[in-house]
Amino acid sequence: MDSAEFSRDPYPLLAALRSRGPVQEVTTGNGRTTWVVTGWAEARSALADARLSKDTARYFADRPGKRNLAPAVSRTMLATDPPHHGRLRKLAMKAFTPAAVARLEPRIRAIAEELADALAARGAADLVEEFAAPLPIAVISELLGVPEPDRAAVRRWSHDLFAAAAPDTVDRASHALSDYMTRLIAARRQDLGDDVLSGLIAARDEADRLSEAELVSLAVLLVVAGHETTTHLIGNGMLALLQDDALRSRLRADPGLLPAAVEEFLRHDAPITLATFRFATEPIELGGVRIGAGEVVLVSPGAANRDPAQFLAPDEVRLDRPDRTARPDRPDRPSDPGRPRRPESPPCPEPPNGPQCPNGPQRGRHAEGPERPGGHLSFGHGPHHCLGAPLARTEARIAFEVLLTRFPGIRPAVASWDALEWRRTRLMRGLASLPVTLGR
Repeated sequence: MDSAEFSRDPYPLLAALRSRGPVQEVTTGNGRTTWVVTGWAEARSALADARLSKDTARYFADRPGKRNLAPAVSRTMLATDPPHHGRLRKLAMKAFTPAAVARLEPRIRAIAEELADALAARGAADLVEEFAAPLPIAVISELLGVPEPDRAAVRRWSHDLFAAAAPDTVDRASHALSDYMTRLIAARRQDLGDDVLSGLIAARDEADRLSEAELVSLAVLLVVAGHETTTHLIGNGMLALLQDDALRSRLRADPGLLPAAVEEFLRHDAPITLATFRFATEPIELGGVRIGAGEVVLVSPGAANRDPAQFLAPDEVRLDRPDRTARPDRPDRPSDPGRPRRPESPPCPEPPNGPQCPNGPQRGRHAEGPERPGGHLSFGHGPHHCLGAPLARTEARIAFEVLLTRFPGIRPAVASWDALEWRRTRLMRGLASLPVTLGR
């Protein structure tokens, strides 16, 4: 799974694993064994199972390693369990509710149009380098108050955090980004603004709800998670559009279909191939296998999203895909009725102007909110469901609309699809570049 071939196209290997069973034990490149979950039902179950911990500090307490990751990266909110996880999440989530994101939409559109103006002046471009990456990094940087001159370095460090088979590169990047955020927090503390980082600093200094280490770690997580997934969602989605002239024309003629397209792009070519680390805190049964206490489990949203037990014709892009499409010749695999579930976030009351709670009712089948029952798992499920999902969906929808409207003649500028370069990373799924000619 650390190979260039897996980065280029992980789906054949993931499908082969799934054909042997939805949960399989594999040997990784470092010689260690881990369980990989490829079935949709099993993946959704695992993501909400309280017995599968994400507390890396607990796991590695008696397993000293040779890595030198900065604590701000190795001990983020993603690497915690309830109730500690819920305390951190609650402080961060206010900036990413659907209502908060709706207020950002004019600025997101303005940034997208500015980037499109620069592309139009050239006539040819690398869509990843010149559009898909700059858009979300600009948005999250403005939210956090990262100065414009610093954003290229922040993006580079974030990129290096996901380098496959390059632990020294990852470790160096972790310290560089952690040190930068520490300095930025110190500077912002002297001149608080209305950005998200200032709000977190206020929570730290006034209510003492965040330790300084938690504050730095949360800032690192927000800047990284705030753009990496969205960059790949836009890049992978544009690749699907470049491969389908009819779909491009359909979306250009009816932008109202774009939210559905975003959901299908998330399912078809998920920005996350493998979710982050989990381990069993006790023996569990999952997908017909027994996983021992202390054993590592990797859930694969990329594989689950193409499980034919859940999605008809899973390798195709279909905007009219129903919520649940289990094949009659392959009944649903039973979940474990005895497993405890992690506590779900409680619902919140609906305000007069519509639902704003990230766990509230959805507004339409493809609403820019929580995942639909039976839908893709690209933003996870359960307590670790991506709190930035509403922002990512909005950025992607606007990105596709701007590109399709401004450049109806957009075409790939590669000799073949096999010539495209993909990022070497096991967790993320994204193009390193996407050369295009823009036409008119």
